[in-house]
Amino acid sequence: MRRIVIDPVTRLEGHLKVMVEVDAGKVVKAEVAGTLFRGFEKVLVGRDPRDAVFLTQRICGVCPADHATAAALALDEACQVEVPANGRVLRNLMLGGNYLQSHITHFYHLSLPDYVEMPEVVPFTPHYTGDFRLSKEAGEKLAAHYFAALNIRRKCHELVAQFGGKMPHLASIIAGGTSQNAKAERIAAARLLLKDISGFINTVYEDDVRLLASVYKDYFQLGKGSGNLLTYGAFPLDAGGGKKLFARGVYQGGAVSALDPGQITEDVSHSWYTAKSGGRPADFSTQADADKAGAYSWVKAPRYQGGVFEVGPLARMWMNGIYQNGISAMDRIVARMLEAKFMAVAMERWLDELDPAGPCETAVEIPYEAEGVGLTEAARGALGHWVKIRGGRIERYEAVVPTTWNASPVDAAGKPGALEQALVGLEVPDADNPLPVIRVIHSFDPCLACAVHLAIPGQPMAEFKI
Repeated sequence: MRRIVIDPVTRLEGHLKVMVEVDAGKVVKAEVAGTLFRGFEKVLVGRDPRDAVFLTQRICGVCPADHATAAALALDEACQVEVPANGRVLRNLMLGGNYLQSHITHFYHLSLPDYVEMPEVVPFTPHYTGDFRLSKEAGEKLAAHYFAALNIRRKCHELVAQFGGKMPHLASIIAGGTSQNAKAERIAAARLLLKDISGFINTVYEDDVRLLASVYKDYFQLGKGSGNLLTYGAFPLDAGGGKKLFARGVYQGGAVSALDPGQITEDVSHSWYTAKSGGRPADFSTQADADKAGAYSWVKAPRYQGGVFEVGPLARMWMNGIYQNGISAMDRIVARMLEAKFMAVAMERWLDELDPAGPCETAVEIPYEAEGVGLTEAARGALGHWVKIRGGRIERYEAVVPTTWNASPVDAAGKPGALEQALVGLEVPDADNPLPVIRVIHSFDPCLACAVHLAIPGQPMAEFKI
């Protein structure tokens, strides 16, 4: 028996520690731990509810539009407002542009170096050695695309900034819609950027993923995890959001069923939080317990009806019937690429729907007391924000994010999280070069900045100055 500790796992957002026990060349146990202690929920208590849209974006610089969208949806519900068509479409465009940036970044800059021998220079050294299968010519081509993708990633940010004012941390998504309308010149600029991005996705990105999948076919059989998939649904296509681009639902035991948000809970049995920090997100308030016996992660354990679920692009593509090949490390990579193609087409339609003369926001009046839930899909999966307003201020705020689902620890019933389950059974021929472990981890595209919480003992968290 050998214990391998990877701390930190690099090429992801935040701080992740992974511990696996290998016996006879196979992983027999895995523990995934978030090691950074954060928590924007505490920062928000006592503040004007409208601040949530802007402050929650600082949870993560990779996916700020995702948190802005979730926070705005929660406030829309709490304030009982309906977003005008322009505001709805503009929100979709900004969130969609964030998806494109995130998916391209994941494949080329976070995951590809697991499969391709990059140049022997910093920042690509040091690196693991071993199972690299691409020919020299193919490897050099994909390595060159690593650098080309940096330019496309920048264009994705520019596209979002056309309507958000800036990126990361856009400025125009607000409760009730957007603060900036769609000007004709900005729509035209977005079209040109989207054309370049789509061209890269439909040729370079797609070809590279298909090449990788053809060479590493065995990874279609590795890293399955729980086998359960969950989506909240995202990108409303009509007033009120009844129809969405991505469907809401649950896949479990080979069947799809409707999602009941009331059945979502968070378990903290093996997380560094007090027992009262678990339960339904609408009911608890996060409180840290760094000395808790038996805990090993700052990540909680979200569960749906007590089950362990994977969230992300594969779940969305599966729920929409676009891709249902399987659940594995390579399926996650393929699904991301297919979603990028699908998203780019949808964004072209949304640009056509914008009316520069139409309204983009509804006036919002903050109620004295209210509650709201904002459920959407971040690039990495199901994202929910829960807000409770009392006295016109935020009394409680909770965010349950994609990597909290995917990288959760063991729960009270002894069920490991989706990523922990995906690692068990992997063959690791060389314990000093655990490439299979790294590849499966990166297939989930973890973002630990979102998944963990923060409080500073003895210091107030309700006030800060800019």
